[in-house]
Amino acid sequence: MEVEGKIKLIGQTETVGNGFTKRLLVVTTDEMYPQHISIEFVKDKTSMLDSYTVGQPVKVSINLRGREWTSPQGEVKYFNSIQGWRIEAAQTSPAATAPSAPSDPSNWPTMKDAPKTSEEFDDLPF
Repeated sequence: MEVEGKIKLIGQTETVGNGFTKRLLVVTTDEMYPQHISIEFVKDKTSMLDSYTVGQPVKVSINLRGREWTSPQGEVKYFNSIQGWRIEAAQTSPAATAPSAPSDPSNWPTMKDAPKTSEEFDDLPF
């Protein structure tokens, strides 16, 4: 699976447990309702984030992980996590960098600029 968006946050590398390292990356998607996706990079993958900066568009390859946990009281709970295993700078599309239409209405095309067709006729009864 992949997540594309702009980097919102790059956390510091943390060491937990018996030398297990992890690092948090938050990517904000570019959609109608942007999502802030928290992705963990673990072990030797933490250094992959060193060459990226906040605000940079990226594509992150992820694995969705799930696990079951039973509390001391016997209650079963389920947890999900998102682990990143590859990150690369996102390619900007030519359409995204193309200049927008001119804002001056005098430059807009008009009906007189439209091509004439042989099927043009007025069949309205009034």
